[in-house]
Amino acid sequence: MRKEKAGGVARGMELIDCHQHLIWRARFGYGWTAGIAALAQGDFTPRDYQGMVAGLGIAGTIVMECGVDEADYQREARFVAGLIAAPGSGMLGQIASCRPEADAGFADWLDEAAGLGVVGYRRILHVVPDGLSQSAGFRANLRAIGRRGLPFDMCFLARQLPIALDLARACDEMVLVLDHCGVPDIAGGAFDGWARGITDLAALPHVICKLSGISAYCAPGSASTATLRPWVDHVLASFGPERMLWGSDWPVVNLGAGLPGWTSITAEVLAALSPAERHAIAQGTARRVYRLSGF
Repeated sequence: MRKEKAGGVARGMELIDCHQHLIWRARFGYGWTAGIAALAQGDFTPRDYQGMVAGLGIAGTIVMECGVDEADYQREARFVAGLIAAPGSGMLGQIASCRPEADAGFADWLDEAAGLGVVGYRRILHVVPDGLSQSAGFRANLRAIGRRGLPFDMCFLARQLPIALDLARACDEMVLVLDHCGVPDIAGGAFDGWARGITDLAALPHVICKLSGISAYCAPGSASTATLRPWVDHVLASFGPERMLWGSDWPVVNLGAGLPGWTSITAEVLAALSPAERHAIAQGTARRVYRLSGF
């Protein structure tokens, strides 16, 4: 997937996209997209993505599970495994969905997924009761993922960052990745509470922050470098480049700056960093966290 780099991303940043979604409506259900005009219809395929990123300096991708309907989450991972294996796919692995709250079949799913190109797992936790991740069984199963040397992506809303902190403290022997910078309410200007949550999580060295998704949380039409810089600056000051990685959140990013716009904003907000620091966010941290050193 390596292309000639263009625009702001050419500033020493060849990106690994750690949050590439794919949508195939004929195969899987995506109930969450109902009512979201930009996402409610049509497919979003690898071919679409490759056409979108031509010239943007995307070195490869990690496919992120796409919140498919409950009956489909294992089928999705099996299907994506075939896409990853296709020559020239540019896909370096996938982050598969899992259900740590259920003991039945959990270990079996981890065993099967080990042969599906899985480099990490996720359970979207802002669409379930807040208490789900606080159970002893959930946390025990999360630790089982860690014992296999794999990370878990935490997807919480800003109001849930104290819950994320409690979960992270209970699972301190594995890598946890905070998706979308903790989903700040940028449109509402709700900076202070979110910032405290980020600072607290960053104090735990096993937590990584994913710089992704945030342009979609701006007021319509307002996603820009100027709007996003204070939020990105706080994440940078809290986590540091060595504990940050990048993702597009495509096609959800279409609700904000769009993928080309997001890569340009990324380059601009990180321009003051050293080449080594930019490289860490662009791909170095991703190589380490998702064990991609061989690609």
